[in-house]
Amino acid sequence: MGILADSIEKASAATATRPIPKSAGAQMRFLVKQYKGSTKAVAQLLGISQRTVERYVKDQIRRPRRELAARIKREVRRRWQPRVRQKAQQRAAQRTGITIETRARFGFTAAPGTTDDGRIRLITQHLPPAYAARLFDAQAAGATEQQLQNIAAEGLQEIYFKDRGRRADGLMVAFTDIDYVELNF
Repeated sequence: MGILADSIEKASAATATRPIPKSAGAQMRFLVKQYKGSTKAVAQLLGISQRTVERYVKDQIRRPRRELAARIKREVRRRWQPRVRQKAQQRAAQRTGITIETRARFGFTAAPGTTDDGRIRLITQHLPPAYAARLFDAQAAGATEQQLQNIAAEGLQEIYFKDRGRRADGLMVAFTDIDYVELNF
């Protein structure tokens, strides 16, 4: 995943109404349940043996290695409360929109006589529901990181830089170097 896709995933995870399971055994049981009882599928997902998954499910192993614990937690978080996530995304796409906070270098294509040098800017901007819907639809369709960045850049171009069409007619904006991006919906 890229930086924007990770940010969308992190914002979706933040909409959870309950915390994820704490122990490694409970997390592993959750993953096995998600894969309809297939310990083999979970083992392939995590890159460990099927027997190791079975031992975690039975609480015979309690403390995973640090790297494995991070993978387990990431996979549980990715699958935790999918309906809550879906409702939050629908709400953002239909009514509330998203807030994007970023520090990035923006490249410009503008009218002659103006500067087109990229500048690092710290921007916190609320984007309307249409851009949230486009981001979520693109991510669900398997869009590349560059496509997601183009949608976000277009939203910032129209709302922040062009002020909804009131200024800077003909300005084209692109993310050229992203330091960080955080989304909230």
